[in-house]
Amino acid sequence: MSKRKGWALGLTGSIGMGKSTTAAMFRDEGLPVWDADTAVHRLYARGGAAVGPIATAFPAAIRDDAVSREALKELIAQDATVLAEIEALVHPLVLADRNRFLAETETQISVCDIPLLYETGADATMDSVAVVTVPLEVQKQRVLARPDMTEAHFQAILARQMPDAEKRRRADHIIETLTLEGAKAQVVALIAELRERIARA
Repeated sequence: MSKRKGWALGLTGSIGMGKSTTAAMFRDEGLPVWDADTAVHRLYARGGAAVGPIATAFPAAIRDDAVSREALKELIAQDATVLAEIEALVHPLVLADRNRFLAETETQISVCDIPLLYETGADATMDSVAVVTVPLEVQKQRVLARPDMTEAHFQAILARQMPDAEKRRRADHIIETLTLEGAKAQVVALIAELRERIARA
């Protein structure tokens, strides 16, 4: 285990796998959850740490003194290299936000909800990683049921994410989310397992 005050559990999974719902289950069990997407929203908001750097590099992405996600999407659509530049600016800020959360959290176990955990190398900073998963056909059904989602968009998202099979291969823990009841039972069991492991450390 790391030198942090408690155990940092990374939580990840591809689109439509039920990661957000599973994160809420950990929260319901009393565990603090850091959410990468929420952190980015905070960094992009007026006064957020990402506003200045992005304003310098991409002035067109700023609207009402905040970073506009819609404007960023437009810039990326015009020039694919923009995404890597934005990530280079934002990822260190997101990492600092997560480290601050972990340093300030006093509980035995903390959860870090990170969609691109493996893709960004964040797994190296976690004590263990849980991957949420369902079969591909269930994932596809869930995602295509979302408003404004198309098959092409779904495939484009999958292309940017590490394959589910690879995530499961690397994971320390796997949570299948076919049913809410089943997922909840696995979350409760995992928390108990980690607490036992911490007690033995």
